[in-house]
Amino acid sequence: MKKTIALLTGGTTGEWVVSVKSAATIIQNIDADLYDVYKIMLNDKGWFYEPADSIKIEIDKNDFSLTLEGRKIKFDGVFIAIHGSPGEDGKLQGYFDMLNIPYTTCDALTSSITMNKGYTKAIVEGIDHLYTAKSVQIFKDGNYDINQIKQNLRLPYFVKPNSGGSSIGMSKVKHADDLENALEKAFQEDSQVLIEEFVSGREFSIGVFSAKGKITVLPTTEVIPTNEFFDFEAKYTPGSTQEITPGNMSDEEYSRVHQIVKDIYKKLNCRGIVRIDYFLEHETGKFYFIEINTIPGQTATSFIPQQVAAMGLTLKQFYADLMKETIG
Repeated sequence: MKKTIALLTGGTTGEWVVSVKSAATIIQNIDADLYDVYKIMLNDKGWFYEPADSIKIEIDKNDFSLTLEGRKIKFDGVFIAIHGSPGEDGKLQGYFDMLNIPYTTCDALTSSITMNKGYTKAIVEGIDHLYTAKSVQIFKDGNYDINQIKQNLRLPYFVKPNSGGSSIGMSKVKHADDLENALEKAFQEDSQVLIEEFVSGREFSIGVFSAKGKITVLPTTEVIPTNEFFDFEAKYTPGSTQEITPGNMSDEEYSRVHQIVKDIYKKLNCRGIVRIDYFLEHETGKFYFIEINTIPGQTATSFIPQQVAAMGLTLKQFYADLMKETIG
């Protein structure tokens, strides 16, 4: 018996562009023998199903159903492919929990906490062999002292919106005088901003998922940006970043990283596929946690499809495993 699945895409932030591309990859690779998939677009104007003839049919939000040619369609589960709000910050997860409809991502609490980079760092602190960059979290209308921050943190800094994704609003600050401009840019995206000391290291991104009752770590991707850092342009412009999958780690680094990312996955109570970004510090090789992404991109240039391929899995098999584990 086929399951009826809603593939939810779009969103209300600048990341909707990425979300639409992710949904295109997902829908091409979902096993049509197992699932009937309806792509639902969510944006500021509403929630719609758009069949091929481009007539928009509104979703009934009372029970998340769709009426098509007089027939009411209810969904067995939801594949959430919305990056940023409201897909990644716990809002949709809470809504589906209330309707008792299963979905493919982390639960509402984990989703909302992990959207806040500062809170996430506080929770993962204490995991064996995991380090975090020294940082200050400030609030838009808060009482922060710029001069004190400059005294407490060593240049260069990374300034980033605390809840943003895709590196939007992020800056690398090399001169203390540039901090105010970087804060202004970040505050345009969020009311909370994180200022972190720069960690000099090799950058990696690694997928972790739970399926068939066990946590599986995908091959890591080493990220070598041609830009100053891995910003929005570097993430989504083919050729602007060298991405090596699997990334080059020694046997010791490999086993240490695998244990750390499994511990992060467990400590944050994750489910489904997540992506963890980290540095291995130059000189020491220490693992520095950057952030976790609970709805990682699935576009043609995204890390997870690259890593799934490097593991020898097809995306069709990967999505089937993921959906069996989370939706049933």
